[in-house]
Amino acid sequence: MNRKADRALLVGLDIGTSKVVAIVAEHQPDEGIEVIGVGSHTTKGLKRGVVVDIESTVQSIQRAVEEAELMAGCEIRSVYASISGNHIQSRNSPGAVAIRDKEVSAGDIERVMDAARAVAVPGDQSILHVLPQEFAIDEQEGIREPIGMSGVRLETRAHLITCALSARQNLSKCVNRCGLTIDELILSPLASAESVLTADEKELGICLVDIGAGTTDLAIYTQGAIRHTASLPIAGDLVTNDIAQAFRTPTQYAEDIKIRYACALTQLAGAEETIQVPSVGDRPPRRLARQMLAQVVQSRYEEIFSMVQGEIRRSGYESVIAAGIVLTGGGACMEGVVDLAEELFQVPVRLGQPHGVEGLGEVVSNPVHATGVGLLMFGARQFLGGRRHSPLGHPDSPWNRALTWFRKQF
Repeated sequence: MNRKADRALLVGLDIGTSKVVAIVAEHQPDEGIEVIGVGSHTTKGLKRGVVVDIESTVQSIQRAVEEAELMAGCEIRSVYASISGNHIQSRNSPGAVAIRDKEVSAGDIERVMDAARAVAVPGDQSILHVLPQEFAIDEQEGIREPIGMSGVRLETRAHLITCALSARQNLSKCVNRCGLTIDELILSPLASAESVLTADEKELGICLVDIGAGTTDLAIYTQGAIRHTASLPIAGDLVTNDIAQAFRTPTQYAEDIKIRYACALTQLAGAEETIQVPSVGDRPPRRLARQMLAQVVQSRYEEIFSMVQGEIRRSGYESVIAAGIVLTGGGACMEGVVDLAEELFQVPVRLGQPHGVEGLGEVVSNPVHATGVGLLMFGARQFLGGRRHSPLGHPDSPWNRALTWFRKQF
């Protein structure tokens, strides 16, 4: 990436099931993040967040990046990329080490995080993130920043996120074939949470639900730390498929009908409202009641929220998300979705829009771009020199230092 006026250029590459979005921003510590370019292109190369067609995915990434380069007037060479899919798994893992000089140093934190990641991982899985939740020194718990504190034994509890090794490699291969380097591969709901959740919500207890095209991703925070992540194989594409089946219309028209006319609550559709539905083949279009469309859509969203509620209960954190639920992603933008969610979950629900950045309004304020904006915010944190304190773990580990050296050499 080239640079403009001593500003760092950041690029977030949101690789989703239905489209690839590249967002370019200028970052200066004193002035924040300003979005200066965005590129988007549909893709058919992914299914439920996993690459199933490398050539199609590469073409979509290239076109999205080229469009962003043209708008921003720069050359993109490296990106912060997202990854999702129901191959994602998570667990909470403890770690403990002796404090070397009786005072906690950065090296001690690095060692205790390495101890937390020392768990048995299947050969087809790869550790994606190791996220510190809290620390304890000599059984004094609830410590968030232990550096400089005195003690003998340092303990931590960390959130480990793993992904399928093949899914990670194929996604990286697609990005690399576009001539791009991946600065960091970041789980989509973590990026979305960074851009739409507030510090107060994370402290009080919140569940982020990111409804995409192929997957619905969850991230639960309490006491300021990530506690649970999950990816469910049910999302917006199934809503489109339901419309296509119920109305006997081609999928591309069903998607257009969903975007233009659908709502998630039947009572929001007037009894006299009708919509024109294209037919299959040479048959003439028909006019059908909008309430029928709402019934189809509401049934699927009720199923999505039922699966989300089941996952929250399995996580064991249902009773501690006092701030409720935040919905984001393209599937959350439909009329009536927030109201339906409040009715089903019986907790406060709001629509999560990206915040903390400036620039192009359609990017900054649109839940569709929550992941892309979150990737920029993670990138900004790296430029501020906070790699050791990154919510993604500890990039200063020996493995990451070796990887950084390798990238510089080649």
